[in-house]
Amino acid sequence: MIPELGHFALILAVPVSLFAGVLALLGAHGNDPRWIALARPGARLIAFLLTLAYAALTYAFAVNDFSVRYVAEHSNSLLPLPYRIAAVWGGHEGSLLLWALMLAWWACAVSFFSGRLAPAMRARVLGTLALVAFGFLLFILCTSNPFLRLLPAAPEGRDLNPLLQDPGLIIHPPLLYMGYVGFSIAYAFAVAALLAGRLDAAWARWSRPWTTMAWVFLTLGIVMGSWWAYCELGWGGWWFWDPVENASFMPWLVGTALIHSLAVTEKRGSFRNWTVLLAISTFSLSLLGTFLVRSGVLTSVHAFAADPARGIFILVFLAIVAGASLLLFVWRAPRVGLGGRFALFSRESLLLANNVLLVVAASTVLLGTLYPLLIDALGQGKISVGPPYFNTVFVPIMLPLLFLIGLGPFVRWKRDDWREIIRVPGGLLLLAIFIATLLVGLKGSPAIRIDRVLLLPFLVVFSLTLALWIAFAAFFHLFRQAKAGRGAGGRVAAFIRQPLHFWGMHLAHLGVAVFVAGVAIVGGYAEEKDVKMAPGDTVTLAGHSFRFLGVREVEGPNYTALRGDMEVRQGARLLRHLYPEKRFYRSSAMPMTEAAIDAGFWRDLYVSLGEPIDRANPAGEWAVRVYEKPLIGWIWAGCLLMAAGGFLAALDRRYRKRLPAAASAPLPPSSDPA
Repeated sequence: MIPELGHFALILAVPVSLFAGVLALLGAHGNDPRWIALARPGARLIAFLLTLAYAALTYAFAVNDFSVRYVAEHSNSLLPLPYRIAAVWGGHEGSLLLWALMLAWWACAVSFFSGRLAPAMRARVLGTLALVAFGFLLFILCTSNPFLRLLPAAPEGRDLNPLLQDPGLIIHPPLLYMGYVGFSIAYAFAVAALLAGRLDAAWARWSRPWTTMAWVFLTLGIVMGSWWAYCELGWGGWWFWDPVENASFMPWLVGTALIHSLAVTEKRGSFRNWTVLLAISTFSLSLLGTFLVRSGVLTSVHAFAADPARGIFILVFLAIVAGASLLLFVWRAPRVGLGGRFALFSRESLLLANNVLLVVAASTVLLGTLYPLLIDALGQGKISVGPPYFNTVFVPIMLPLLFLIGLGPFVRWKRDDWREIIRVPGGLLLLAIFIATLLVGLKGSPAIRIDRVLLLPFLVVFSLTLALWIAFAAFFHLFRQAKAGRGAGGRVAAFIRQPLHFWGMHLAHLGVAVFVAGVAIVGGYAEEKDVKMAPGDTVTLAGHSFRFLGVREVEGPNYTALRGDMEVRQGARLLRHLYPEKRFYRSSAMPMTEAAIDAGFWRDLYVSLGEPIDRANPAGEWAVRVYEKPLIGWIWAGCLLMAAGGFLAALDRRYRKRLPAAASAPLPPSSDPA
């Protein structure tokens, strides 16, 4: 009966979310304290019910209850327990339940950690989140119920998709969904501010830490997905511009613009319209990603479902969420005002340029992702938009953005004179050019092949220059702050006492520098060979020799595998043995490649097995791929630094302070000329 209890909790959450949302919004509108007070317990009750439902479904997977249809379709008695638990979100229905659960937990967190927020504002935020939850819960019950029974019960399950049977996939979806759903908080704060007519510093300050934490989770989710694809798919790459990858990347780009825009709104009162539109757009892109993954319009290793009815439901829901909020914005826009004025050369101008570039970049990704779908829907045939388009269009947009990252902290708010500040940034930029040129000269000229186009070595120099420029600028500001330190304990103590948002900003920018350096080096100097190897054969790559010692059969918990043995040497010194596998899962007989990786700080050695040349003789020759990937680990390390910087910034103590009453005053009826 446990699945029935979970099903009942899921059904009960639908009217609770509807009434909690409607009553909270009506109470805030009519300033009724009794209805306003229902917002917090309502959010917590929704979280409790969905946690109960999710726990019941997890229990069904843990005990192999194949009378539940969803369990029978996505699990197997031979599946190890960690993968059975991860299988809860391994299919469409469970992943949507996880989506709703994350939304409920975010709303519950807001109810607990918003004690200093005005009750009416809190009720509007929680009411908006409750109505969003209502839409998704209705979608789950109508089209994607994970608790439907299968009678008589299946004797055995079909098994989890072998692609998902990897440690990275245990962590990747929850992190990604925490990011996706977390942007609903920014959306709810924007809607609440529009309803109240208070797009001010108070709204931006309350919204900013929640938005930053959502961005942190989405960053970690994308990083984990990239790392999983690198390790699991056997192709040796870290990003392929897959449509489902793009579906998570677009809200990340616009979300990055949003957290910078919130900083300006909080600090200077500017970018109010811009910030609201970015909040709406970020969450709308998260919903669009949900539509793309679950509608069946995409074919991808990451996609879940192929049911057009589900896609139509999500598309209608997206239209309601985005359309209603945009109409609300149009109604309130005349009262928003322009905010603080700023000169052409100021930090606000640079942040505005930063946001424009990020939005344009997201638009190019959106165009490349949706254009093939539009052409197909119009009956004009099927086309594929892949890396050639994205590398040609997206990368040039990012290059000036990287320059602005280094320049921005040098420029004052409101107004500055470029002639006064050009000396220090100019010197750092010249130093970055010199060191990047020297490094490439010492390494040797790369022949970078991207999409069959031979590019010149100066692109590596240019990319490294930007990476060094960002790093030098960040370190310069850190040391300048230490030098200017005053107060008890001297300069070191004053340096340490810097607010967390200061450390977070520079740590995130250093992460960008590390990421760009990794991309430049791995793009310019990576080497690979596709060879046929019989036992005893040796291939040499990047100063390493790889000797193939043959394959042997091994047994896994729910698969059999042919495991290769590759001896890796550098000169006469034995480095290690690598063991790539070709796995065959019993339930599906689907072959899967498990790459073997010798990961290091400076490079990765990567070996994957293809297919046996003679399938009747797997002990003979094999197709083998061997890679040397310099600094590829820096790509993920840089992203982790970005996430760590965002986490520090979100913990800044000023977000825990109560704002003065004047900061929460409603907007005037006319535009603010200040």
